[in-house]
Parts: sequence; structure tokens; C-alpha cells
Amino acid sequence: MNRLAELISHAHEGDKAARDRLVSDNLGLVHIVVRRFENRGHDREELFQIGCIGLMKAIDKFDLSLNLAFSTYAVPMITGEIRRFLRDDGMVKVSRTLKENGYRISKAKEYLAGELEREPSLMEVAAATGLSVEEIVMATEANREIESIYQPVYEKDGNEMLLIDQIGGAYQGDEPEKEAVLDHLVIQQLLGSLEERERQLLKLRYFENKTQTEVAKMMGMTQVQVSRMEKKTLYRLRESMQ
Repeated sequence: MNRLAELISHAHEGDKAARDRLVSDNLGLVHIVVRRFENRGHDREELFQIGCIGLMKAIDKFDLSLNLAFSTYAVPMITGEIRRFLRDDGMVKVSRTLKENGYRISKAKEYLAGELEREPSLMEVAAATGLSVEEIVMATEANREIESIYQPVYEKDGNEMLLIDQIGGAYQGDEPEKEAVLDHLVIQQLLGSLEERERQLLKLRYFENKTQTEVAKMMGMTQVQVSRMEKKTLYRLRESMQ
């Protein structure tokens, strides 16, 4: 048993010194994650403390039988703890009415997409929910989740423009090489949690830059089926990061 595994085993048995040593040895992971959330109206030290809570949760829940690098497991836990804090303590509070409308809109879109075999229009969603177009726009914007950099922002004839295409080289982090390592760790774990078909779809879409139409032909699906599976898979991945 290596040193890390030994410390984790002792920590799980209630050894406070081992747990403290694990926290101390892995504070660098917290610092790296915190850099991604700076300039959001919260003190860096406050975010660091929240990140440490995520690190301690990772230590307590880490399963040695997973044969997984601890950092690969800890980074999403730290990230999720900070995101949860920012979401719950955010400066913009979403009213209960907007949340309820957002839920109705989401359900209506899902139902209409199944019935129509395409994405419903704004007017169709309005008719199904009994909400005005203005109410739908307000609720949708208020309940919008943090988007992936690979979120489609424009689509025509099966060709999409992604969010990353618009931000291009706008990254201004001071340690991009560490960010790359962090992103790799997160992606590695998330992809490993998927079923083979879901993993294949995401690899074709986001690593080989295939359109939904191209993926549909390659996987023997319709474009609508690809769109649904992609959205459900990305939603589940986002939820796992919370």
C-alpha cells in the first residue's frame, strides 16, 4: 500500500492526524480550482475555505478500490462545492415563481420535442405552458445553468457554432498549463462515468468536431435522438459536478 492509500485508510478509521496530513498535502488542488472562480464578487480566501470543505469531503468519501488517482476524484468534488456555494449564495436570487415557470417550460419543451421530433418554437412553448413569450424568456434566462464552452450558440443546416468558437483565445489565466491539467483530470473522470454509447457520442461531437447530423449517420440514429442523448448526457455530467 502506497503512502497516500495508507493515509486515506487511516483517515477513514478516524485518524485525525492522517486526515489533516491529507488536507495539507492536497491544498494545491484547492488553490488551482479557486483560480477558476476568482473575480465573481467573493473573497479569494472565502472561496479557498469552501474548496477545503470539498477536499475534506473527497478524503472522507474516496474509495480505494476504485483504482483511481485521488486528484482525479478530488478536483470535481472541490469544484462542485465551490459551484454550489456560488449558486446558493449568488448575488442574483431567482424567485420561486421564476423557478416554477422554468420547470414548466423545461417539461413542456421535453414533451413537445418528443411529439414534434424537433425543437419546439417559442410560440409553441407559450401555447403549451400558458405563459407569455416575455415570461418564458425571463424564466429561461433566470434559470440558465452555467454553460459548457462547447454549448451550441447557433445552428443551421446541421452546422453549429460553439461557445468556444466565440471566446477563442480570450483565456487570461496566469497558469494555463495547470488549468489544462485540471481540465484533463475532470474530463477523464466524467467520461469514465458514462456508458459506452454516450461516451462515443461526446467524443464524436466534442473531440472530433462532428455535427449532430454526422454523428446520427455514424451511430445509426436520427438527429433528434442525438440531440436528446447529448442534452441528457451533458445535463447529467453537470449535475455530477454540483
